[in-house]
Amino acid sequence: MSAAHRMYAKALYQASSERGEVPAVRGGLADLVASLHEVPELRAVLANPQLDSRAKEAVVRDLTASANDLLRNTLLLLVEKGRIGELEDVAKEFEQLVARAERRLELELTTAVPLSDEEADGIVSRIEQAVGRPVQARRTVDPGLVGGVVLQVGSLRLDASLRGRLDGLRRELAAAR
Repeated sequence: MSAAHRMYAKALYQASSERGEVPAVRGGLADLVASLHEVPELRAVLANPQLDSRAKEAVVRDLTASANDLLRNTLLLLVEKGRIGELEDVAKEFEQLVARAERRLELELTTAVPLSDEEADGIVSRIEQAVGRPVQARRTVDPGLVGGVVLQVGSLRLDASLRGRLDGLRRELAAAR
């Protein structure tokens, strides 16, 4: 995979920031990525390198008829440069730039059982107090954890799960032999 998506995301972020259009662009990108997940055929069309760029351009124009002009023009540029298949990577990088600008910490909160919104909000608010910045948590469930929680922020992983504790104990016992 190339790093071109970073360049396009950065340019889109800078332009939308200068125009005060970050929320509109962010929402439009999120909608498009959701469409790619909901309609796999759409993803296949945009990612197909053998499909004529004019056909892809027509699809993008139809999809973005009511979208932000800056977003539409960026997507058309991605089609022109043969990079529209990297749309999800561009959107992900754009979201990271927004999070960095907002000083928002994004993390993955994994638990053994689904948490209620109140439970998750309580955990997130404690993390926000500890780090002194807003936190956006993506919640996942892994029944293999048995109990507890695992927090993942980038490459940093905090494992406070029962499985993690048992694995640690197993390693200590094996090392003591």
